Amino acid sequence: MIGLNKGRYRTRLAETPEDLRAAQELRHLAFHKTAGLDADAFDAVCLHILIEEAASRRLIACCRLLPLPSGAQIGQSYSAQFYELTALASFDGPMVELGRFCLHPDVHDPDVLRVAWGAITAYVDAAGIKLLFGCSSFAGTDAQAYHDTFAMLSARHLAPGRWRPRVKAPDVFRFAARLRHRPDARKAQAGLPPLLRTYLLMGGWVSDHAVVDARMNTLHVFTGVEVAAIPPARKRLLRAVAG
Repeated sequence: MIGLNKGRYRTRLAETPEDLRAAQELRHLAFHKTAGLDADAFDAVCLHILIEEAASRRLIACCRLLPLPSGAQIGQSYSAQFYELTALASFDGPMVELGRFCLHPDVHDPDVLRVAWGAITAYVDAAGIKLLFGCSSFAGTDAQAYHDTFAMLSARHLAPGRWRPRVKAPDVFRFAARLRHRPDARKAQAGLPPLLRTYLLMGGWVSDHAVVDARMNTLHVFTGVEVAAIPPARKRLLRAVAG
């Protein structure tokens, strides 16, 4: 379902403790710029997608998926530590949380992201997923550096009221309430993390506030994509890679 071979890259699920450790090592390098292990209790209950160079089998990207049968289990997600997600408890249908998405710091080929999304798409289709969600992270904790991006998100991409997360974390930036200016379009786009940019191209929406995560040195927003609302042209592109 997830195994793809696309040009220079291949994707597969982690199958062994060694596979998981390799993913945890890559995550630590990507997130903290040092050697170590990025690990938590969610690793044991997630599926881990590995993206490797086909020739060398070197791990260059990874992410994890936490499947949930419906919104009734949303409180079991990683995101629920930071956001009050009661509104999504009534979501009817399978959902999956995408987390810990990262690339090796030395890898800059955009095809890696494309292949990773192909593997995620293959899983979403096979599992009948109705909602893809997670936390989209901005580097650093200086919200002012992203004011134009946050203003654009507030104006165009807020979650529907019926699903909108509420504040739970102790340190947040309430950008929807605080930013009323017209954003500079160039700066707004430049500030978008690649993962969030992909979410938005699929019709994704975000929380009205960003969580300040000092431990990870990031700001992040809750992000959701309702699979039924993904534009048909975007679905065709994703499925072409997944096929």
